[in-house]
Amino acid sequence: MKLTLSFDNGPDPEITPRVLDVLAGRSVRAHFYVLGKLVVREAGRRLVERELAEGHVVGNHSYTHEVPLGDDPRPDAVAREIAATQALLDPLIGPHGPQARGARRFRPFGGGGVIGPHLLSAAAVAHLCAERYTCVLWNAVPRDWIEPDAWAARALAALAVNDHTVLVLHDLPGACLAALDDFIAAARDRGAELVHDLPASCTPIVDGRPTVDLAPLVRGGDPAGA
Repeated sequence: MKLTLSFDNGPDPEITPRVLDVLAGRSVRAHFYVLGKLVVREAGRRLVERELAEGHVVGNHSYTHEVPLGDDPRPDAVAREIAATQALLDPLIGPHGPQARGARRFRPFGGGGVIGPHLLSAAAVAHLCAERYTCVLWNAVPRDWIEPDAWAARALAALAVNDHTVLVLHDLPGACLAALDDFIAAARDRGAELVHDLPASCTPIVDGRPTVDLAPLVRGGDPAGA
C-alpha cells in the first residue's frame, strides 16, 4: 500500500518548521498546499523556500481559503484566489528543482474535505487548463484540525481501504504535529510505502488536461470546453 502525505493551509511560522523537522527525520517527502495570504509575508516565503529545498512539492490552495470556488459568486474569484497566489509561488518554485519545469499544482478548498461540485467553477477549470495546472484532490481527511489526538487512528484505518492514500493534514497549531512522528512510524509498521507521487484517481487535471469527466467537481457552466 502507498501513502502520500499532504499538508494544507500553511505555512505557519511555528508549526511548519517542526513538521518539516519530523519529515526530515523520517526521510519523507510530502506535498504542501499553501495559502497566498500567508505566502505574501516574508516568513511564509522563507518557509516555502525551505519546503522546496528539502524536496517537497508546494502547491496553490487559494489566497483566502474562505469560499470554495464553486460557491464563490465574485466574477474575479479565479484572479483573486488562484492567480494571485500563483504569482507569489512562481518566483519561488522557478523552472527547476523538486518541481520539474516549475510545475503548477492547485488543490481546491473543500470546506471540510468534502469532494463535490462546490470545489470548482467553470472559470476555474478554464484557468487551470489554460495555465497547465495539475489539480490535486485527496481520498482521506482524518480531521486533524478538529481532533488532534484522534486523527492518527482514522488515518491508519484509511490505509486499509485505499491502495494509495492521499492524506490531508494541516501544518497549523492544534492539528497533526503532536502525533505525526508516531503516525509515520505506525504506517510503516503496517507496510505503507511513503511516496511522493499521486494516484490518477486524485488528479482530475494533469498539466492542464482533464483526465476524467469534471462535471461532478464543477458548480454551474460546462467544464467540457475548458
